[in-house]
Amino acid sequence: MLTPPPPAPPDISRFIPARTARGRRAARPALLAILLVLALVTLMGTAPARADQVRGSQSQVLRTLDVDAAWRITRGAGAKVAVLDSGVDPRHHDLAGSVVTGPDFTAGANPRGVAPRRLHGTYMASLIAGHGHGPGGADGVIGVAPAAKVLSVRVILEDDEPGFRDFNSEPRFENVVARGIRYAVDRGVDVINLSISKDQPTRQERAAIRYAVSKGVVLVAAAGNDGAGRKTGPYSYPASLPGVISVAAADRGLHKASFSNRNSLVLVAAPGVDIYGAGPGDQYWVGRGTSQATALVSGVAALIKAKYPRMSPALVAQALTTGATRRPSPGYDPGMGFGVVNAARALAEAARLSRHRFAARGPGVQDPALPMASGAKAALTPVRVVRRDTHMITMYGAIALSAGALACGGLAALIVMVRRARRRRAHEDASLWASPQWERAPT
Repeated sequence: MLTPPPPAPPDISRFIPARTARGRRAARPALLAILLVLALVTLMGTAPARADQVRGSQSQVLRTLDVDAAWRITRGAGAKVAVLDSGVDPRHHDLAGSVVTGPDFTAGANPRGVAPRRLHGTYMASLIAGHGHGPGGADGVIGVAPAAKVLSVRVILEDDEPGFRDFNSEPRFENVVARGIRYAVDRGVDVINLSISKDQPTRQERAAIRYAVSKGVVLVAAAGNDGAGRKTGPYSYPASLPGVISVAAADRGLHKASFSNRNSLVLVAAPGVDIYGAGPGDQYWVGRGTSQATALVSGVAALIKAKYPRMSPALVAQALTTGATRRPSPGYDPGMGFGVVNAARALAEAARLSRHRFAARGPGVQDPALPMASGAKAALTPVRVVRRDTHMITMYGAIALSAGALACGGLAALIVMVRRARRRRAHEDASLWASPQWERAPT
């Protein structure tokens, strides 16, 4: 692992994501903060690292994804990936010419005159579509789909930006992700990268995702970084919504990273530890998290869409899962999904699937802008959520067990008493017949 050149590395605690608004007892607990799922980032210095440092440090990840073989087929030309994040630096020399800057849906959260930091978004964009720089593009970061284009849409703030608290608590920012998804879809993107996570989705976010899927857009999102010390990690959104590819992080040994969430909606995994990427101002960073794994999978999805632009999101997801390597022995595991994504194998599977169509069309198809329902005009019946009080269940269970034990004890005592009474009566009868109660009269 590289060590930062002088000056001494900065305090990295500010790059550890803050907890949700619920954890801070915010005034609106329903408006949970969108977390940057960047678990840990270490600055490599204010000056660009040498080519052999950055590109060489990427080599293990690139080999794991088998991108050299995939690049013989496509490098992503013609594909457009929307990065819904904290913003992308379009002037970074590893991204120059590949980034189109969209709207800032967080406008008004930061005080006037405060420029966005754009760290997390630049980092993710470089993993997807970085093309390097210098002779032959041999220096700096290269992404999985280096010929793809990036649409940057700012929908979150870095957690150390001054408007972070207001952004997480004000209702006007509640549905910025939904607005960003619809904006990106209407601009013709092929893939949407969502290296973001929160505890609960809104109705507008659900509808926006259905809209994106209905338009053939592939959505890739981070499974979340709350899995440390848990046998089953929490469900994070939008990764856990139907139609979204939920990505877990693998460590350097290609096992589930300790921090990566473990749940039944994880679809695939990708490297997520010691991942090198670009930062604003021609800097370079190294970090870990399901954010990075998500960006790498988005790059593979961009390769598939570049080669097969009409392929539906469901078939892209099938190509990713069927082409995965390091598959769990049961075939599926909630921590790693169907295995580690492999770009070359995924493209081979996509070629096999390309003659098929997996999309519902025609009369009666659900309008993606409306809630799910059985009919075109049917109202969606609210789902009844039953919240069970575990303390009351434990108390009543203990009472029931005690009552059962008493009943069993009483029954056992009754059986013993009956048996004793029977033995006593049998003994008395035997004594009665043995004693000479009657004597024969003398003749």
